[in-house]
Formats: sequence, C-alpha cells, structure tokens
Amino acid sequence: MIVIDAASPTPPYEQLRAQLARQIQDRSLAVGTRLPTIRRLAADLSLAVNTVGRAYRELEEAGLIETRGRAGSFVTAGGEQALEQARRAAHDYAAVITSVGIDPAEAIRIVEAALGRTVTP
Repeated sequence: MIVIDAASPTPPYEQLRAQLARQIQDRSLAVGTRLPTIRRLAADLSLAVNTVGRAYRELEEAGLIETRGRAGSFVTAGGEQALEQARRAAHDYAAVITSVGIDPAEAIRIVEAALGRTVTP
C-alpha cells in the first residue's frame, strides 16, 4: 500500500519512489510484477500524472523497473542486484573499519550521517 503524506517536506514523487523501491527490495513486489499505469496510479493516489511519471523514471534509471512500451512497467531483478551490491559495499566498509580500528558503534554513526539520518549518541 502506498501512502502519500501531503504535509511531509518530502516531495510526493520521492515518497512514491521510495515506497515502491522499498517494496521491490523487500520483495513485497516480486520480479515480473506489472505496476499500475502511470495514469491509474496518479488517479488512485490523487497525484499529478507527471509526479508518478517522475517516480517511475527514477525507478527505471535505478534499474528497479522497466517499461515495455504499451505493455506497461514491470519490476526487474535490479532490486536484488542493488541489495547484493549494498551487501558487498557493507562488507568492504566493515573490513576497512576493522583494519583502521574504528569502534563499530562509531562506524554505524558514520553510515547514518552519510545517509542523512539523525544520529543518536
């Protein structure tokens, strides 16, 4: 289920993109799943067609979906590839942190800061 918060400082296209990406990566949307048309999803979510179109374009650029012309947009295996790439990067990061002697809690704070999250002491 997609929920767009009109009061959020995050633009609607980004809320939509992030929620669909999360569903693809956690496999709630399986590889091969056909997504609603841009017009249909825009109507369902009370969004502008261009807003949904931008979210779909960004998902396609990230390799998470592919558009097959009039056949529609489908979830690709790119979500699994992105997770594997993230796992490899995390493994490499952990190796660097260990080799330079940084405390694991500090390493996590570094990652959270890089992701732009609020870090708690």
